Amino acid sequence: MLFTQRSTVRRRGLTAVGFAAVLALGPAACGSSDGSGSDHSMPGMAHGTTRTASASASASPSADSGSGSDPAMGGMPGMDHMTAGNGLADAEDGYRFTGPDAAVGAARPIRYRFAISGPDGKPVTGFALDQTVRMHFYVVRSDLTGFQHVHPTMAEDGTWTADLAALSPGSWRLFASFIPDSGAGKGTDFVLSRTVTVPGAAARTPLPAAARTTEVDGYTVTVDGELMAGMTHLLTVHLTKNGTPVTDLQPYLDTYAHLTAFHEGDTAFAHLHPTTPAVGNHGGPDLSFHAELPASGNWRLFLQFRTAGHLHTAALTLHVA
Repeated sequence: MLFTQRSTVRRRGLTAVGFAAVLALGPAACGSSDGSGSDHSMPGMAHGTTRTASASASASPSADSGSGSDPAMGGMPGMDHMTAGNGLADAEDGYRFTGPDAAVGAARPIRYRFAISGPDGKPVTGFALDQTVRMHFYVVRSDLTGFQHVHPTMAEDGTWTADLAALSPGSWRLFASFIPDSGAGKGTDFVLSRTVTVPGAAARTPLPAAARTTEVDGYTVTVDGELMAGMTHLLTVHLTKNGTPVTDLQPYLDTYAHLTAFHEGDTAFAHLHPTTPAVGNHGGPDLSFHAELPASGNWRLFLQFRTAGHLHTAALTLHVA
């Protein structure tokens, strides 16, 4: 794989970002470190594996970091830092994300090691909790038909390790989403990215047409809400199974569902924030998100939710005016 330039995304109080990291690539057995991940066949996922891992991340927790929500944001999980930017750079304001520009064969798991460096050029080792973890790591194929979301682990020296399922031939973008808990970028949500090319014959699959409904693992997911580029709107997701409303959603990352969006063409990143915390194993059938997609066009949405201990990932194309 060849890892190249990626992007920055931040939440409330965007400050300096730019990053330097020391990484190493190697084969690895991919798995969900918390035992909740599973492989699922998703619509439009023909070129990428869909393994999703949910794990606690850092080996060096910060004493003053937490996952509580900001009262100013109405007590919404993940809303204590607002997101901005598009995640398409590998450095900003002194923080840098780097990884090996190494070719990796397709059809085998990957252990990707990377680091985030701060304005002083040293690896950052203190990260705040963001929806129960200290690092969100996304892997997205350039045509948006492959997606992984994992939570890597960090060594004491600041080196992160992300276990990824095999990637099909083609171009992929890797996103590191994190919040420093000290230094110039304290409290700033950064999303930095790099690209990697997996060698081999790469067939590009057209993005599935925009639709309000999709299915995964027997569940029907319906999205409601009219979105306009650059404006914040409420997006509602409704889940049913065999025509019956789903009411047994289990907590996942401090809420009942995690929703991420990527823009067709440039793979720009957007995180959509849930509006209600998870309390007990009885979430659903309606889930609400604050959505602000900065550009018009098609966005590929990936919704992750858990039932009966299994993590499901639904993919859907949404058009934004």
